[in-house]
Amino acid sequence: MPQRVAVIGAGSWGTTVASLVSMNTQTTLWARRSDVAQAITTAHHNPTYLHDVALSTSLSATDSLKDAVSGCDVVVMAVPSHGFRDILVQLSPHLAAGVPVVSLTKGLEPVSGLRMSQVIGQELPHSPVAVLTGPNLAREIAVGQPAASVIATSDADLARDLQHAFNRPTWRMYTNSDVVGCEIAGVVKNVIAIGAGMAFGLGFGDNTRAALITRGLAEITRLAVAMGARPETFAGLAGMGDLIATCASAMSRNNTVGRRLGQGESLASIVESTSMVAEGVKSSAAVLDLARTYNVEMPITEQVVAVCHHGVLAADATRALMTRALKQEND
Repeated sequence: MPQRVAVIGAGSWGTTVASLVSMNTQTTLWARRSDVAQAITTAHHNPTYLHDVALSTSLSATDSLKDAVSGCDVVVMAVPSHGFRDILVQLSPHLAAGVPVVSLTKGLEPVSGLRMSQVIGQELPHSPVAVLTGPNLAREIAVGQPAASVIATSDADLARDLQHAFNRPTWRMYTNSDVVGCEIAGVVKNVIAIGAGMAFGLGFGDNTRAALITRGLAEITRLAVAMGARPETFAGLAGMGDLIATCASAMSRNNTVGRRLGQGESLASIVESTSMVAEGVKSSAAVLDLARTYNVEMPITEQVVAVCHHGVLAADATRALMTRALKQEND
């Protein structure tokens, strides 16, 4: 098991993971702001995210990337996709060769459309890569509600080490060697959650949500399998589990964005009013580009892109989905 872990990014999920892992092994959390780092270290709370949740007294924080990663055995990346590469570039001079990097980020890099594991591979080519994903609503896990996640990596020894490093009595870890499947599931479920949120905002009920979740899972599976993933991954935590949690919970950022869109609020107004990143908004267009590259049909994703990026009303997007040509379910 690693002796020292650095978690990069003190948002709600990064803070939660750092707090839990610090109960197993020495952990340092990097925060952009010095006041946030100080509050985490001395007062054991994050004043910006999860401010009312008590953090582990074993957790320390710093605003220095050098101090965070120097001498660490594992780096955990918990920064948004649009800033992911830049942070890797900044920390790379201070990171020992061969230190594993774990991504918590469920998004695609803007412009390039690369998964975060691919970005890590480009910037830190000698570092083993893993992805931690699943139904990970930060607040529930932070306060100790039972939950489970999956660590995906092609390195079986690393998988076991990380499994023991992250596992807690209330947070159960599984492993999976299907990195592509787990990562694409985490990306696309955010897009589907925006659609589910729009349906709720329009006043629709559980039948509509169930249909969106089910057909959304079909979209995720089609794309990921075309990219080389294994179909069985999507019946697990990274697929069905994460999709259900994100589409059903009011704590989901992407679901919340969708709800507000469904109620008629503009995306610009929604983005301006929150400090939290809804990865599905940024990733939806890149997901649609991937679908076209792999010749995969993704109608829900198409309509989410239409609403988020082309000004289409949520009601019109729903109508477009419901009036598509009829087909067999498994086509």
